[in-house]
Amino acid sequence: MTARTRLLSAALVVVVAALGGAAFSARAAAVPDSTEMVVIGGQRIVGLDLSTILGQGDPQRQILELAYERVEHAFYKPVADQLLVAGEQKALTAFLKAKKVADPQVPRNTATGERGRDLAILESTLTSVQKRYAHVAPRNVYTQVALIGMLGGLGDPYTTYMSPQEINGLDEQLRGGNFGGIGVYIIKDPKNGAILVDPIEGNPAIKAGVRPGDIILAVDGRSTLGQTLDTVEHAIRGPNGSIVSLTLRRHGGDAASTVHVTRAEIHVPSVRAKIENGIEYVRLLDFGARSADEVRQAFLDGKKHNVHGYILDLRNNGGGLLDAAVDISSLFIPQGTIVSTIDRAGDRDVHSASGHTIDTKPLVLLVNRYTASASEITAGAVQDYGAGTLVGEKTFGKGVVQSVYNLPDKGALKITTARYVTPKGRDIHHKGIVPDVIVTQRVDLPIIDTPADKQLSEAKKIIESKKDLQ
Repeated sequence: MTARTRLLSAALVVVVAALGGAAFSARAAAVPDSTEMVVIGGQRIVGLDLSTILGQGDPQRQILELAYERVEHAFYKPVADQLLVAGEQKALTAFLKAKKVADPQVPRNTATGERGRDLAILESTLTSVQKRYAHVAPRNVYTQVALIGMLGGLGDPYTTYMSPQEINGLDEQLRGGNFGGIGVYIIKDPKNGAILVDPIEGNPAIKAGVRPGDIILAVDGRSTLGQTLDTVEHAIRGPNGSIVSLTLRRHGGDAASTVHVTRAEIHVPSVRAKIENGIEYVRLLDFGARSADEVRQAFLDGKKHNVHGYILDLRNNGGGLLDAAVDISSLFIPQGTIVSTIDRAGDRDVHSASGHTIDTKPLVLLVNRYTASASEITAGAVQDYGAGTLVGEKTFGKGVVQSVYNLPDKGALKITTARYVTPKGRDIHHKGIVPDVIVTQRVDLPIIDTPADKQLSEAKKIIESKKDLQ
């Protein structure tokens, strides 16, 4: 189970992903002057020569200074320093209150608009809190809180500080995931906060009797009520060969039962494919490092079996590597622009089709409200070129690009640095993509690829209607 196992994690945390943060950090460290960057469905991971940028001095203040400079130079909109100053103050105050500090004494300064003085205000606020409340938390924790507050003050949900744990999760996601676990996807039900699971075929959980849509009530006897996905994930994962007990309630049922699952080395594929009634159905879970090859192989397998239509299911796919989105789109689009990114200065970076096309007509793409980021890049390109039919509901609408800057504490800054547009120049941010054929239905996991899946049924009807025209 990785960060990517949470349907929308890529869209809300990392739009998202090609080389992992940890893996990329190691390579960047080996090449101090590296300016290489990896764009991920909306996110770049950038190697920096931090020793040159930061020089000598207090590492906590250096990290704050780097964050300030990165935001000032890279954020995709002009920055008002007061947003950073107020955001830092608010976050530090809230943190201290959460630590039961009555009436926290956080300096209340106002930005001047002069960069040097405003940076000094940010640094002095942090230093004051670190010294006054040294007994409450370590200095590095205050620095992380300050960073989160500064970036949060910009009002952009995609610009934030990523902890070392989140960077490791991103690395795991990008590599395809090989780790000790039980092989399930987990999400939190937005209505009641319940933890839902979707087991991966061939892995320990499904072999032990875990079924799609089951609710995890407890892990090793500890209730999941009110727990974050990270907490539940940490509890489920463990050394290979060890056993974890899950207390479950079946989808649609009332009784609880407990299953014992032996952890094993898990690889999370990004593609689930099958051929049914002469139609190739490919469900793509994210746009990872292996996804383009996996999708290509699935469609080539369909051609070997002489299928008469193809369905690419992008529902609940929160995104992934931009390169993967371009390569997958190129399977259906022989030439031309797939997507363009545009930074604050208006400079445009055009990503074109690779030329490795497969004849996949007729093609239907399934989309819904949780189809986001890199998924929308592919959906937008297919729709703009008329390479296939989009079926489902309007997509999420994430049309901005983040850059991830590694930090000395092994964490990173994730900053929105550009927006992207479709081949026809459509800006889909906060708008989404309206499918060619609208079919509404609930997004519950158990519905997907079942007789109750109205969107999939419509996709099959469209392909069958074109069968005699081939």
